[in-house]
Amino acid sequence: MSFVSPNQPIILAVDDSPIMQEMVKRALGNEYKIIVADNAVDALSVIYHQTISIVLLDVSMPGVDGLELCRTIRSLPQFSGLPIIMLTARDGVFDKVQGRLAGATEYLTKPFDNEQLRGVVRNFIESNNSTTESVKYES
Repeated sequence: MSFVSPNQPIILAVDDSPIMQEMVKRALGNEYKIIVADNAVDALSVIYHQTISIVLLDVSMPGVDGLELCRTIRSLPQFSGLPIIMLTARDGVFDKVQGRLAGATEYLTKPFDNEQLRGVVRNFIESNNSTTESVKYES
C-alpha cells in the first residue's frame, strides 16, 4: 500500500482496459496519485473537479476515442498547458502524427516499459514544478 501525500501530483489514466489501468497504477502508484477513467465523459469530469498534473490517454476507446478527447481538452483554455501522453497500442507513424495533431504532448506505445513511463512522467512533473516555482518568485 502506498501513502499519498496531499501535494502528490495526480495522474489521470484514461483507458477502457482494467488490465491497463492496473499496469499504470503499478508503474506509477508509488510516486503519484492515480485516478482512472474508462471513458471520455468520466475523464472530463475528473479534469474539471481535480487538479490533474498529467493525463495518460488511450486512443482506442468505445464512444469518444482518445484523439477526440485530446482535441476536446486542448480546446478548453484552462487545460491548454496540461500534459497529455498518448499511451496506446497504435504505433504507426500516421498514428503518432494524428496524436500530435490532436494535441498530445508525448506519444508512448503499449506494451510500455515501466521505467520509460516513469521517466517521461517525472520529466513533465519536474518541468511543471520548475515553471510554477519561477512564476511564484517573479510576482
